[in-house]
Amino acid sequence: MAIKVSRLEPGDKSPTFSLANQDNNSVTSKELLTTPTIFFFFPAAGSPGCTKEAVDFQDYLEDFAAQGYQVVGISPDSVSRLKEFSLSHDLSFQLLSDPDLAAHRSFGAFGEKNLYGRVYTGVLRSTIVTDKKGKINQALYNVKATGHTNMLKKRLGI
Repeated sequence: MAIKVSRLEPGDKSPTFSLANQDNNSVTSKELLTTPTIFFFFPAAGSPGCTKEAVDFQDYLEDFAAQGYQVVGISPDSVSRLKEFSLSHDLSFQLLSDPDLAAHRSFGAFGEKNLYGRVYTGVLRSTIVTDKKGKINQALYNVKATGHTNMLKKRLGI
């Protein structure tokens, strides 16, 4: 049976959450959503695709910040795994741990995937961009790890 995933659309209000970051500090959506935010949901810290995506966001962090955006990564990894990932790649943005996938589900970043003909459920590599009032500006699902930040910069006029 297929899992029904509700995807967000531009204009929707951002879902609320409270998650631990890589330093094991609680971070809430209420705190984050006072600033335009780029949330990127990724399956596994340390995997080749997720590493490429995170490093690309780090490389362009100043470009996004110059336009007022903060970048936040969210994965099902443990706090300790995210800390290790952050340190090993010199990431200076927050990584949030969502082990029960509640935030992934509420943002539409979890569902059915197809890999080489095998259908299964899992994290959908997704990027959600919000404005400073917590409204969805962009909702991008099943994005590619490579080239994603360049595409996002073009979409945001950066």
